[in-house]
Amino acid sequence: MRRASKEETFVTDKKHVLVTGGAGFIGSHAALALVESGHRVTVLDNLSRGNAGAYEVVQQHSKPGQLDFLRVDLGDKPTLCWSLRDSGIDLVMHFAAIAYVSESVKDPLKYYQNITTSTVNLLDCMKVSGIKELVYSSTCATYGNPDQLPITEETPPVPVSPYGKAKFMSEGVIRDVAKSDGNFKSGILRYFNVYGSDEKGRLGEFPRPELRHYGRITGACMDAALGITDSLTVMGTNHPTRDGSCIRDFIHVVDLVDAHIKLMNALQNPPVLFNVGTGHGVSVKEIVQACKEVTGKNITIIMQEEARPGDAAEVWADPTAVESYLGWQAKYTDVKEGLSHAWEWRRNHPNGY
Repeated sequence: MRRASKEETFVTDKKHVLVTGGAGFIGSHAALALVESGHRVTVLDNLSRGNAGAYEVVQQHSKPGQLDFLRVDLGDKPTLCWSLRDSGIDLVMHFAAIAYVSESVKDPLKYYQNITTSTVNLLDCMKVSGIKELVYSSTCATYGNPDQLPITEETPPVPVSPYGKAKFMSEGVIRDVAKSDGNFKSGILRYFNVYGSDEKGRLGEFPRPELRHYGRITGACMDAALGITDSLTVMGTNHPTRDGSCIRDFIHVVDLVDAHIKLMNALQNPPVLFNVGTGHGVSVKEIVQACKEVTGKNITIIMQEEARPGDAAEVWADPTAVESYLGWQAKYTDVKEGLSHAWEWRRNHPNGY
């Protein structure tokens, strides 16, 4: 990786955006989209779960002086504040977080530290540096097990997992900061199950091998299709749903990034909040079948009745509010199309970046 040198000047009238977690799955897609739309971008990532190779892809598509990299842990507040001071950053797009519900149940303190404490550190350093705009990447896990579907912005948040609780606590901190500073503008996006990859095959999802058992069902299916794993286990087959498996709203990563970028120009005080999903629930069994069809592989499926800790039976969004306010709409609503993008990248990068 290479940082922009002081001699390299990138001139633009667009905002300089700090992307925390910018070497991760969603963050790298956001960084690439921002670079391609003419923003100056600084990626901040500690690379504990992100991929240096993802940043290098973004770098390949940036102009001289347009992209910078900070290898900083948000838990290291002195270094974080020093890094942001005099940086010229206008807006922060905050993705950085560990994000596995079942892992959060097993190790809750890690999640409160990584998500909530780190967000407090970031907000404090933003205050010191005079950065007044924030787009916060939250989660549908803040809703827990809702009584009614689809989930709207008025659905009561009752998070069940430490992951969802930590994100919800962070949202509260952001709201309190907004109350204390009338010039602080922000927006919160609670999004649903992310999948897919860059349509041109430049970026994709590749979690670290030691975290594979926590990962998304779509990634696990790709692993099985490539022979990296012997089989695919569907956990939770006795839910009160149409086929017994969990039902989720699968949102393409490109659509999700588009919502974040549109929100940049619509931040408010107090913060605006939107759900980001397609408005369609797809069962895990249906996703697995679609994955088998897209990959053309005869994947061995193991059905396990016991669900993963912290998993809700059914969650899907009503995207009416975000569609109306931002003029945003999901482009990819056919999961096969999104899975085909993910498969294109994975089969060409079986060992990741």
